[in-house]
Amino acid sequence: MVQLAPIPFDVLIGRMFGELQDKRAAFDLPAQRFVKAAPGYDLSVSVHGRRASTPFGPAAGPHTQMAQNIALSWLAGGRVIECKTVQVNDAIEVPRPCIDMATVGYNVEWSQELTVAQSLEEYVKGAMLIAMLKASGIGAGLSDTIFDMSVGYDLAGIRSAKVRGFLDGMLDATAVVARLRAQIPAAFAKFRDLTFPTRISDTLTLSTFHGCPPQEIEAIVEHLVGEVGLDVVVKLNPTLLGRERLDAILHDRLGYRDIVVPDRAFADDAKWADVVAMIERLAAFAAQRGRGLGVKFSNTLVVENHKSFFPASERVMYLSGPPLHPLAIALVARFRERFGDRLPVSFSGGIDGDNFADAVALGLKPVTVCSDLLKFGGYRRGWSYVGNLVKRMAAVGAKDIDVFALKAHGQGEAALAGLGLDAERAAACRAALAVDGDPRAAAGDAFAAWASAAKVLNSAAYAERVLADPRYSSAENATPPNKIGSQLALFDCLTCDKCIPVCPNDANFSYVIPNGETPVERVTPRDGGWAVETVGAITITKPRQFATFADACNECGHCDVLCPEDGGPYKTKALVFSGRAAFDAAPERDGFVVESGGGALVGRFGGEVFRVERVGARVRYAGQGFDLALDPADVAGSVSGAAAGPVDLSRLRIMLPILDALAAPGAVTYVGAAR
Repeated sequence: MVQLAPIPFDVLIGRMFGELQDKRAAFDLPAQRFVKAAPGYDLSVSVHGRRASTPFGPAAGPHTQMAQNIALSWLAGGRVIECKTVQVNDAIEVPRPCIDMATVGYNVEWSQELTVAQSLEEYVKGAMLIAMLKASGIGAGLSDTIFDMSVGYDLAGIRSAKVRGFLDGMLDATAVVARLRAQIPAAFAKFRDLTFPTRISDTLTLSTFHGCPPQEIEAIVEHLVGEVGLDVVVKLNPTLLGRERLDAILHDRLGYRDIVVPDRAFADDAKWADVVAMIERLAAFAAQRGRGLGVKFSNTLVVENHKSFFPASERVMYLSGPPLHPLAIALVARFRERFGDRLPVSFSGGIDGDNFADAVALGLKPVTVCSDLLKFGGYRRGWSYVGNLVKRMAAVGAKDIDVFALKAHGQGEAALAGLGLDAERAAACRAALAVDGDPRAAAGDAFAAWASAAKVLNSAAYAERVLADPRYSSAENATPPNKIGSQLALFDCLTCDKCIPVCPNDANFSYVIPNGETPVERVTPRDGGWAVETVGAITITKPRQFATFADACNECGHCDVLCPEDGGPYKTKALVFSGRAAFDAAPERDGFVVESGGGALVGRFGGEVFRVERVGARVRYAGQGFDLALDPADVAGSVSGAAAGPVDLSRLRIMLPILDALAAPGAVTYVGAAR
């Protein structure tokens, strides 16, 4: 099974700052897509009393598992980083492929793919990279960031020494920070004296996986709040709507009749009445201990696996994307009808750049994203989230999020009812809803109650609106990305660049090799010398080639889904390992590894290993049964060495340009940063 491998901290730093200097980008995200503050607009929200500079963030998932993911999410505007869920079983077998975004969104991975200890270190590394970016002036005006932990899935696992060690490490990462600080390269010594955060997180979103009974959820929350001392959000499942209501939305209103939720999901999951009673008790329990309690809508939806993309062994898969949005919003409206705005609600479900502002105007915080960041553009899409929010705020004359909530959905006037305002102040409040009005000044000490009432009404109104919106329907989300019918090869492709930004781990990258045709020779030992004949040619026609950094690739299959050509970039393009140990540990994966400080390349083709090393103008080329030295510009006049029989130089002709590209001075890749 393919295993993710954390990238060393010094390599991450070298890659990030080298790319910022040479390419005006970081981890392949262009600087023009770094989210910047909008002067005159306060986008901040309070999450359990902590300030986040935007209400946007990546949901616990593929965008928050590794340090480079976290840095990318932050650069894309995420200021509430919901770390990927950690559980005691940190040796799970994740099916491959595991992410299918061809139409809506499906996955069969749901927990960390690193060990618990590695997860802790990745989250600390991510926080330290963000601190370095801030110290470099990036993200000025949007500096307040919250890391939110996520754990699951049962009390025994969460109480285990392994998971408790993770929680304690996130609460006090002093030892990890000290160890990582010592790894900062000399070229970036100015950061060694930086004051890095050591309390990475003291809030947690509990992942109550499908089938977790309410009494187990309650016991977990009491443990996390009472014994660990955390503010906790409980993530709840879409099945809370019940079979009749869920099917009415999914099948009748949205048209997804091929998506079936198994009966067991409703039988095993918590019921609405149970959850309402549980939340009431837990809210009181948390308040008595000076901690916060909230809920999150929603988890993914468990559905029957009716497709052929995932392995046949997977009987169910987990739905996300557009159809989940109306389902999760329906739960928000139902929850608000029962609890009003007295308990915080965070949100994830089919969020994109167009509906993000709508969700923010419901008072949801944070509003987290996963599936949409897996679409074309990847992290670059975050730029539109914040940009569109500012545009929407400007259109209604709102300078902060609470005023935006009053004005965005047209419920501000209705929200005045029940506040007990005198006629004169009520009239002033109604007038203040105009674009140039100031609701805060008009309402005075009643503003908070007014905004709160508006958020509840907004939730009900928006829940009805999304049910009638065709953009969430099956008809609008039935067409997969276009495939042109051609087959990927190691060299040359459409050069569309789609595979780079859609990888959440930033595993795919490009490199440059010279265009043209190179002859391929075969050399045969004969009569104490060598016979040389040309048997073919390798032709390079495109200016840029593509590769995958093996350590950061978990073979999720996502780049294959979105690639216009068949074959899958992660399976067909050059697979580059960080070092010989990683290369040797994966004999089933063909690929390459740079050695000798950039002077040599080892390659595996069909399981057979070859090595090429530059020695001045000559190269040494070795494999099973041969060890040759030659001048690649004059093979016939220079070849020497030993061979048991004819040697085809096609592997040499493939490896030489790859070696030269990866070892080129200033090449900004994980491989280059590691040298």
